Amino acid sequence: MELSIFIAKIIAVVYIAISIGQVFSGITYKKMYQDIMKSSGLMVLMGIFAIVIGFLLVEHHNIWVKDWPVLITIIGWAALVKGFLFLAFPKALKIFEPMFTGKFLNIFPYFTLAFGLLFGYFGFIA
Repeated sequence: MELSIFIAKIIAVVYIAISIGQVFSGITYKKMYQDIMKSSGLMVLMGIFAIVIGFLLVEHHNIWVKDWPVLITIIGWAALVKGFLFLAFPKALKIFEPMFTGKFLNIFPYFTLAFGLLFGYFGFIA
């Protein structure tokens, strides 16, 4: 459980920082996404980074329980799949472009904030 709490703290800080960044610099996040999609080098780095993070989470926190730590396991598997997709099918990721350029960009920070606060609760309070 100590590992779950430690990882929850990391996820909380990262997601809260991202949500604040999206609220105050939404245009910058939109441009970052566009830059990533245009740069094959950034796509490779993002893929490798996601695979490494996903693999570490899956290898050291592959916990399938009916409690909140399973969310960390799901994040690990999602990161692993995302990294694989970045490396194997980089052009296929264009389907996510509306998330970062359309109206969803206006509500996305609130999802990341809620997610960050949820993990903050489990990591720092519960």
